[in-house]
Amino acid sequence: MPEILRTAVLAVMLCVGGAAAAAVPDTVQFPSADGRTRLTAYVFLPHQAGPRPAVVMLHGRAGPYSSLKRGQHDAGALTQRHRMWGRFLADRGYVAILVDSFGPRGYGDGFGRHSYDSRPPEVSEQNVRPLDAYGALAYLRTRGDVAADRVAVLGWSNGGMTVLAAMGPRPPGLTDPTPENGFRAAIALYPSCRFQAKQPDYKPYAPLLIAVAEQDDEVSPAVCRSFAGVLQLRGADVEFHWYDGAQHAYDDPGKTKQSHEPNRAAMQDTLKRVEAFLVRHLGP
Repeated sequence: MPEILRTAVLAVMLCVGGAAAAAVPDTVQFPSADGRTRLTAYVFLPHQAGPRPAVVMLHGRAGPYSSLKRGQHDAGALTQRHRMWGRFLADRGYVAILVDSFGPRGYGDGFGRHSYDSRPPEVSEQNVRPLDAYGALAYLRTRGDVAADRVAVLGWSNGGMTVLAAMGPRPPGLTDPTPENGFRAAIALYPSCRFQAKQPDYKPYAPLLIAVAEQDDEVSPAVCRSFAGVLQLRGADVEFHWYDGAQHAYDDPGKTKQSHEPNRAAMQDTLKRVEAFLVRHLGP
């Protein structure tokens, strides 16, 4: 691994646990495209003057907040992973906005492992959370510090599933989707691909990056690998990465995950590839 990237990754991880973590992101509110829900989100700002490209970030099934601060649903309780990614993106010139889909609907503490079938329909990643993503996109386009035509979306696990649903040919919240009226690019980290894999006409309307962990015990990486291959045969612009030995949520910067070498290697490579992907499709 190049020493420059290794140093950058270490700096980001130290930033999360050190003094720089005191720079709490801005808290904003805006309507979901569902027309009913007022969402809360957290904005990490770059140092560069705007307008800048932006990234909408979508949390996984556990929600955006740390389980160590259960019941606290604010910017000071965001998980290490979300803070790390927010600062990583902001430090590279992107306005990064983390959307809380669960708290405004009464599920601020998120959901446990293997709870998919018992989750309420009002937090569905197939037909509800994509509306939150497009609500965030609409909000960003009202900001003077955001380049309205250069916005990507990134999601983890259930948030990655939301990304896949939002990028399809008939996504909730957007008619006749194109990179011009929707997202310029999309990133899904260790999602379940099972729903979109069953859709014979599914093809993302913008470039898509999917990354999966070989030892994932929550979703099937093999389904995503097959799915990515099918999408490429359909002519989609899809970049796929498979990480041997890595586990679900391998990019969690906490000691438990990062003590496992395949997780650490996967996180470092993912940061590098996401940065390159965003530069390619949004510009620096």
